[in-house]
Amino acid sequence: MGRLSTTTFLIVDAQSVKNTDTAKEKGYDAGKKVSGIKRHIAVDTQGFPHAIAITTANISDRDGAILMFSNEPKKTWNKVKKILCDGGYRGEKFAKTILLKTAAKVEVIKRNDVPRFEVIPKRWIVERSFAWLEKCRRLYKNSEAKLSSSLAMVQIAFLVLILKRS
Repeated sequence: MGRLSTTTFLIVDAQSVKNTDTAKEKGYDAGKKVSGIKRHIAVDTQGFPHAIAITTANISDRDGAILMFSNEPKKTWNKVKKILCDGGYRGEKFAKTILLKTAAKVEVIKRNDVPRFEVIPKRWIVERSFAWLEKCRRLYKNSEAKLSSSLAMVQIAFLVLILKRS
């Protein structure tokens, strides 16, 4: 999506989104019980995207993140030292693959074993970015026939957001 300036870490997450009847490509995310697509994003500390990928919902978070980082050349990520993510991205194989693609180490931020809600440090940034996307009426559900169209709509939404803030 964009060039990194002084970003030393990115926060990665995925969001499953329901499809409308006009959408052609879809999968089923059994964990979230959603039939549709999955948006994978890597954001900086301001919540602005540096990588975006759209897949069908049946693609795992790890595989989507690998695809997302594979879409850009390795030199794009030369200033990134750490990639923060949730428990869905744990695993030695994933960490090694990301290290090869980006030269950045993966740090899994674990949720505490407390039964009450608690804000997880740095993880709220990527959740806020998803909330910004949810404000775009067209992105509330996926109505695009192709995944490439869905990707373009997400990119346009972020571009509008960045332009409004500058």
